[in-house]
Amino acid sequence: MARMAVSTPMAPPPAARDVLALLKPITWFPPMWAFMCGVVSSGASVDGRWFFLVAGIALTGPLVCGTSQAVNDWFDRHVDAINEPDRPIPSGRVAGRWGLWIAIIGTALSLLVAWAVGPWVLAATVFGLACAWAYSAPPFRLKTSGWLGPAVVALTYEGLSWFTGAAVMAGTLPGLDILLVLGLYSLGAHGIMTLNDFKAVEGDRATGLRSLPVTLGVAPAARLACAVMALPQMVVIALLWRWDMAISASVVAVSLAAQFALMPRLLSDPAREAPRYSATGVTLYVLGMLAAALGLGGYI
Repeated sequence: MARMAVSTPMAPPPAARDVLALLKPITWFPPMWAFMCGVVSSGASVDGRWFFLVAGIALTGPLVCGTSQAVNDWFDRHVDAINEPDRPIPSGRVAGRWGLWIAIIGTALSLLVAWAVGPWVLAATVFGLACAWAYSAPPFRLKTSGWLGPAVVALTYEGLSWFTGAAVMAGTLPGLDILLVLGLYSLGAHGIMTLNDFKAVEGDRATGLRSLPVTLGVAPAARLACAVMALPQMVVIALLWRWDMAISASVVAVSLAAQFALMPRLLSDPAREAPRYSATGVTLYVLGMLAAALGLGGYI
């Protein structure tokens, strides 16, 4: 006698607060800041473009960035069950396959909103979502590489969000000057992403994540992160001077000088001092981004 298939009941939908926790609103700030830098760098007026502005903020923050967090937590659920069991998925607050469904729904909504905004924003969104899935999901799982993982996050959080802001306001491909500056700040953000890895060296080593602090050692990785952050800013300063944006160049130069003053403390004990530098040096870094954007937009 044939055995009857027994269907497994679907887990109940998670509470709204648990979905919000899964999407990690605290992570939305960096791409939203970069998006606003893109808006400012375009020099365009927001009059008559409020829909596009709000849609762009939603895309870079809760939609694309939030979706990337859901994707990451779904594919890291087994690791999180050991290291961070209180997270929404391993704790059971987002049960069954709801974590995956939230990631898929977020992907679809992001594409729909991007399609409504325009072709350049749609192209950027498709690229950003592809990077989000490739970063966390097999077979690519780019996060296992200390070089590719931070590069993908830096490019999407900083450069792609800046590009989206400029494209939203201009309605077309941003100019070469904007593309150069956003590319340089994206390169520098690779160092910021490396700083985030110092807090999890032992866990990364145990789970096979080849972060730069694991593969290079803590001290060399810290020196590399500082260099990667500083050198692109030097090029930005030179470009701004060349383009007769003296005030903007001077502000970025002061910001970089302050970062240099903070780096020796970071290098003295990277594992302990990385969070402090992330709160101070990285803040100076993103303020320099805004100063560069104001110069490109003709505001200073």
